[in-house]
Amino acid sequence: MRYYLTTAIAYANNKPGLHTLYEVVGADAIARWHRMGGDEVRFLTGTDEFSVNIAARAAEEGLAPKAFVDRNVALFERSEGLLGIAPDRFIRTTDPDHQLAAQEMVRRSHAAGDIYLGTYEGWYCPNEGFRAEADVTKEGSETICPNHPGVPLQWLKERNWFFRLSAYAERLEAWLTQEPSPVQPEYRRNEMLGFIRQGLEDFSISREGATWGIPFPIREDGSSALNAAGEGDPKAGTIYVWYDALINYLTGAGFPADPQGKPWWPADLHIIGKDINRFHSVFWPAMLWSAGLEAPRRIWVHGWLLVGGERMSKSRGNFLDPDDAVRALGADGARFVALREVPFDRDAEVSWDSIIRRYNADLANDFGNLVNRSTTMAARAFGGEVPAPRPAAESPLAAAWALARAGAEGSMEGLLLHEWLGALWEFVGEANRFVDTERPWDLAKAAKEGDAAATAQLRGVLGDLLEACRLLALYAAPAMPESAVRVWNLLGHVWPYDAKGHGGPALSTLGAWGALAPAGPLGEPTPLFPRLDLEEKVTGDTPTR
Repeated sequence: MRYYLTTAIAYANNKPGLHTLYEVVGADAIARWHRMGGDEVRFLTGTDEFSVNIAARAAEEGLAPKAFVDRNVALFERSEGLLGIAPDRFIRTTDPDHQLAAQEMVRRSHAAGDIYLGTYEGWYCPNEGFRAEADVTKEGSETICPNHPGVPLQWLKERNWFFRLSAYAERLEAWLTQEPSPVQPEYRRNEMLGFIRQGLEDFSISREGATWGIPFPIREDGSSALNAAGEGDPKAGTIYVWYDALINYLTGAGFPADPQGKPWWPADLHIIGKDINRFHSVFWPAMLWSAGLEAPRRIWVHGWLLVGGERMSKSRGNFLDPDDAVRALGADGARFVALREVPFDRDAEVSWDSIIRRYNADLANDFGNLVNRSTTMAARAFGGEVPAPRPAAESPLAAAWALARAGAEGSMEGLLLHEWLGALWEFVGEANRFVDTERPWDLAKAAKEGDAAATAQLRGVLGDLLEACRLLALYAAPAMPESAVRVWNLLGHVWPYDAKGHGGPALSTLGAWGALAPAGPLGEPTPLFPRLDLEEKVTGDTPTR
């Protein structure tokens, strides 16, 4: 089965913050889960590079816009690499095939009668585009976009091309009210229904006089504005940044080389932040229908990372550096904490203190300790031999795993990534309580004294614990892929998947209790997640491990 998922593309106007990459970490985990499940996956992320603000910032630094974004895109790719994010394509809106895709979408909607010339007058956010009067706020004497504090809005009057969004209100409402709705969680769907029922206005899809952007392909008389080399007529202007940006998902599917974007279109999942919901859940489906294409199957809208009740952002200066998080926690630690600490369906407060506490509690104390003491006790009791788990009907841990596995699978299907890991970590707790109840150290003492029954009991208890470690590492691998491999190697198993999660047996097959015969020999136990001290977490502005 093919599975195509995307994230929103980020403005390449600065280095990324952890809040920027949060949804990319989530999408990477979902992509890995589907690859391990046997699906053929295409995972797309990337950068949005044609905003007016980027051109202005580049000019301030004495750089050409392309040189400016090249530098910043390298920072995004570096941070994603440090976090172990493995997209199948990192798309840039400056890519040549994306220019062709955006221009083809304009032509199709023009041919459908959904694009017309008009005059726009109103507020314009250099970071986001045109804003309705009801969607702006005051900051002192300045009018600003609520999503970009500190960036004054411009009052513009331009002759632009408009997309006839108002013609799609009825179809959009019908699409949104399907069961299950393509826009989730449900309350985000309801927000969009409210927006539609207030009345939809047509929106501008071009900029007059702008030079940093994809050339608009049509002149006022309907003729092509592109020459034989694909260069545009400056009088025709450029494609508006939001219209261009949304089309990246089609470009990533192979459009327009394949007019329908097959085999990847329609997208199975768009993952986006709540501030851009209307662009994806209202504007984007209408654009696709106008071009004769299908709407995405599912749009998941997550919340914001908050600091002191305010949205985390680079412009506010309250953001966390993802590179610092990796230096402090390791790639897997940073990935795990982001997905476990922040609910994937709503806003959440985060801080370095909460991040370090979560890391210490869940990884250093609970999972890391479980793996370390299970493998250490097994090595002491049986040398390099890996004792087999007891049959599922005879093991209390097997019954607990069945519940945890069902909870994890259901939560992942529902895209509640925090609950997916929560279900697994409930089982971590069960396994640690099992150790305390069974007291294998007492069994080992009795076994050493020649007690055959204690020896058999010890073999079963440690076999169950090692199997619990195997299964936990397997099901948590999409969040912490490097650590999963380390645990399996420690248990004497060969990790069956490649670096992105391809190639092994289906996750459901390996996830059954006792699915693999005992391997061996056991590796040398080493701490997976060294504990961090809160008071040592920051040196200057950089946390240290």
